Amino acid sequence: GREARTAASGAGAMSSRFWGGGSDESDDDSEDEESGSGSSSSSSSGSDSDSSSSGSGSGSDSDSDSDSDGGPDNRFAASGSDDSDSEDEGRRVIRSAKDKRYMELEQTADEMRNKIKINDWLSISALFDKLNKQLEKAQRVVSAHDTGSAKTPRFYYKILVELEDYVNATFENKEAKKKMSPTNAKAFNATRQKLKKHNREIEAELQAAREAPEDEGSESESESEEEEEEAEEGATGDGTTAAETAVLDRMQTKAEKEKARLKSMDPKDITYEMVQKKLKDIIMSRGKKGTDRMEQVDQLTYLASVAKTTSQTVQVLLHVVSAQFDVNPSMSTHMPVKLWRKCGHTLMKLIKVLNENPHITVMETAEEDKPEGGEEADEKAPSGKAPVEDPSKPVTIQGNIVAYVERLDDEYFKSLQCIDPHSKEYCDRMHDEIMFLVLADMITNYIVRIGDAEALPRVTLRRLEHLYYKPEEVYQAMATFAESEAAEAAALVAEKGEAAVEVVLEPSLAPKKEKKPVRVNEDGEEMEELEEEEEEEEEEEAKTKTLSDFLVPPGYEWKRQPVRDVVNGFTKLIYAKGDERTKARAMLCSIFHYALGNDWHMARDLMLMSHLQENIQHMDISTQILFNRTMAQLGLCAFRNSHIAEASGCLMELFATNRIKELLAQGVANSRYHEKTAEQEKLERRRQMPFHMHVNLELLEAVHLMCAMITEVPGMAAAVHDFKQARSSNRPFQKLVDNYEKQMFSGPPENGRDHIMAATTAMFKGDWATAVRLVKALQVWDLVPNKDAVCDMVVSCIKEESLRTYLFTYSSLYSSMSQEQLCTMFDLEPKKVHSIVSKMIINEELHGSWDQPTRSIVMHNVEPTRLQHLAVTFTEKLSTLVEANERALDVRVGGGPVSRDYSGGGRGWQDGAAMQVGGRGRGG
Repeated sequence: GREARTAASGAGAMSSRFWGGGSDESDDDSEDEESGSGSSSSSSSGSDSDSSSSGSGSGSDSDSDSDSDGGPDNRFAASGSDDSDSEDEGRRVIRSAKDKRYMELEQTADEMRNKIKINDWLSISALFDKLNKQLEKAQRVVSAHDTGSAKTPRFYYKILVELEDYVNATFENKEAKKKMSPTNAKAFNATRQKLKKHNREIEAELQAAREAPEDEGSESESESEEEEEEAEEGATGDGTTAAETAVLDRMQTKAEKEKARLKSMDPKDITYEMVQKKLKDIIMSRGKKGTDRMEQVDQLTYLASVAKTTSQTVQVLLHVVSAQFDVNPSMSTHMPVKLWRKCGHTLMKLIKVLNENPHITVMETAEEDKPEGGEEADEKAPSGKAPVEDPSKPVTIQGNIVAYVERLDDEYFKSLQCIDPHSKEYCDRMHDEIMFLVLADMITNYIVRIGDAEALPRVTLRRLEHLYYKPEEVYQAMATFAESEAAEAAALVAEKGEAAVEVVLEPSLAPKKEKKPVRVNEDGEEMEELEEEEEEEEEEEAKTKTLSDFLVPPGYEWKRQPVRDVVNGFTKLIYAKGDERTKARAMLCSIFHYALGNDWHMARDLMLMSHLQENIQHMDISTQILFNRTMAQLGLCAFRNSHIAEASGCLMELFATNRIKELLAQGVANSRYHEKTAEQEKLERRRQMPFHMHVNLELLEAVHLMCAMITEVPGMAAAVHDFKQARSSNRPFQKLVDNYEKQMFSGPPENGRDHIMAATTAMFKGDWATAVRLVKALQVWDLVPNKDAVCDMVVSCIKEESLRTYLFTYSSLYSSMSQEQLCTMFDLEPKKVHSIVSKMIINEELHGSWDQPTRSIVMHNVEPTRLQHLAVTFTEKLSTLVEANERALDVRVGGGPVSRDYSGGGRGWQDGAAMQVGGRGRGG
C-alpha cells in the first residue's frame, strides 16, 4: 500500500509541472512551513533526548521523539504541532538527528558559496569556523547513536576544495587584492592561514575529492537510498515518508526535466487561465537570486506562442523583451549580439501585432489591470476558455516601448565600445545599425498613429544620432543594403510561406552541430574536404534559413531620399515637439551635418543664432561632448572653405588644455595633477565614442597647427620689433614654437607636428618654398576631401603670410624695396603684392610709402627713443612675471591656461566644458 501511494504521489507531481508550477510552489511553501514547525518542535525535543541519552548512554531517536511529543515537559511544542496536524492538511517529515546535523552543514556550505561569489572574506572566515564546529557536533551525534567512527560527508570536502581553489586564485590576482578594503584583506589573510593549517591533516581526502568529483553522484544516490530505508522505518501516520519528499524535491530542482515538460502539453489543451497563472509566476520570480534568466526568456517565448488572445500575446511579448534585457544587468558589459538581434525581432513582432490590431494600445500611463476588459469579460467567458475580444472596444496595456528602443540603442552603443574596432566582428556588428533604424522607423509610425507627442521626439532623436555623422555615400549604401535584405526576406516568404519561416528555435533547445577535427597534410587533401564540408554546411543553413536571419522584415520600404533631407525632417520635428535638451542636441547634430557636407555659412549661422556656446557649460556631459565634436567639425569645414582665421578660432579652444581626447570622448588621458578613482574611470570609459564615429585627431591637429602658423607667424615676427603688439594670441602654438627653438639639434621631421614646426621656422626666414614642401609632405592630406584645391589654397596663404613676415622682419634693413623683386621672391602677382603692402601701410604695420613711378616701397625708419627702450624692457619683464603666475596656476588647477572670461565668445565655454567633458557623447 505504501509503494502504491508513493507511485501515485510521484506521478501526480510529474504531470504538467510547468503549468502547475504556481500551485505546486505554493503547496511546497505550505509544506515547508509545516515541516519547519514540526522540525522545530522535534529539534527541541531532540536536544532533550540527546542530553538524556548522553547521560544514560542509551536511547534512540524515535524513542526520544515520541517521548518529547507526548511528554508533559514539552506541552507547548505539542500544542503547536497539534494545531498544524489537527485537520491532517499537510505532511510532517520526521528526520533523525543525523539528518538534521547534515542539513545544517549543507546550509552553511551553500551560504559560504554565496559569500565567495561576492568576495566577502569577513563572512567566509566566520562561516568556515561555523562549518567546522557543526561538523564536530554532527560527528558526536552520529558516534552516540552508531557504532564505530563517524564518516565525514563528501560535500564537506567539496566545499573545502572550492574554497581552497578560490583562495589561491584570489591570492595570485594582485589587482583584486589591492582593491580590497583593509578589513576584507585582513579577513582574507586570516582565512588563508586557517585553511592552510586545517587542510594539512586531510590532504588525502581533499585530493580524492579533487580527482574524482563524479563519485559524488553515486554517493548521494547511496545516501538517498539509506535515507529512504530509514524513512520507511519512521513513516508517519498518514503514510508519507521522507523518501517521497526527497524525490519530489529533486524533480523540482532539475532544470532539464523542466525543459522537457515545457512542450509536453498539447497547445490545444492550454487554457487562458494557465497562461496567465504561469506568466504571473515567472514575473514573481524575476530578480530573485538563483533564477536562470535565459530559462525565463525561453519560457516566456513559449508562452507568447501559445497565448490565447491577441491582448495576452502583447502582454507576454512585453515581458519577453524585459526578460531579454535582464540577461545582462551590468552597465559595464554589453548584451550578447545574438540576444540583441532576437530582442529586436521580438519588438518587430510586437509592433506588427499592434499594427494588425489597432484597438490594442500600449501606453506607459495605462493602469495595470486586465487587458481584456476587466472582470466583466472574465465573468462572461466560459470556464477554461479565453475571454472574447471585441475589436470595437479599445484595450490599453501598460508598457513603455520607447524605453525598450532606448535600451536597445544603449546596448548597441556599448557593444561597439567593447568590440575590437579592427576586427571583422566590429564590421559585422555595424550591420545591425540598419536593423535598429528599421525598428525605430516602425515604432515612430506606431507612435504617430496613437498620438503620443512626448515619446515622438525621443525616438526621433535616437534616429538622428545614428545619421547626422554619415555622409551621403554611406547613407545610400545603407539604403541599398536594407532594400536587398527586405527583398531576400520577401523571396523566402514567397518560396516557403510565412508560417514555415517564422519558426525560430530557442538557443537552449536548438541542436548543436558537432565540430569535426581538421587534419591537413602536405598534399592538401584534407583542405579540399574541409572546403566541401563548409559548402555543404552553407547549403544546409540556406535551406533552414528563417526570418530571424534577416535584419529587415519582408515588405519593408526604405524611403529613398538625400540624407540631408532626412536630417532636416528630424530636426524640424524635434524643434516643434521636443524639450530644451532634445532641441539643443538636435541643433548640434544639424550643425555637425552641415559642416560635414561643407556648407560653412549655414553651419556658422546656425551656431551663432543658437547661442549654445554661451550656455554649454550648464548642460550635461553628453551634450558637451557633442558640442566639442561639432566645433571640431566646424573648424575643419572652415579650413576647407579657406576661412583660416575662423578655423583657428574653432580649433584653438579644443587644443588649449592638451585634453583633446577627453573633450571628444575618443580616449582616456592620464593627468599627473588629478588622480581619478576607479568609479570615475569607469564612467569616463562608458562615455567613449565608437571607433567609426571618431574625428581623426592627426588631421585635427595638423589643421589646427597649419591655421595657427598662417595666422600667428606674421604677428610673432612683428612683436619682435614692435613693442606695441602682443606676441601671440594662440598660447598652445606659442609653446610649441618655443620648445622647438630651444632644441639643440633639430633632426628631420618625423610626424605631422615636426613638419609644421619646421615649416614655421622657414616662414620666419621668409623661405616659403621650404615651408610649402614640408606642408605638402603631410600624410593627412589623403583624409581631406578635394585635397588638391585645399592644398593650393594653403600654398597661396603661405606665400602671402611669408611676404608679410619678411617685411616685418627685414623692413628696417632696407631704405626701399622693389615690387618686382618681391613678386619674384614670393611667386605672387603684382596686384597681390600691392594689395598686401597697401593694407600693411594703412594699418600702420609697415612704416613706408609707395613710389608709383618706380613701383617701389620707400621705407621710413623710425628709431625708438630711450623711454621706448625702457618701456619695451619693462613689458618683457612683466610678461615673464605673468607667465610665471600662469604656470603656478596651472600646477594648482591642472590642465592648461585658464581664462576668466565667461562672456560667451572667448574661452569661457571651454573652461566649464574642459573640467567636465569626457562624458558619453550620444551625439558623438
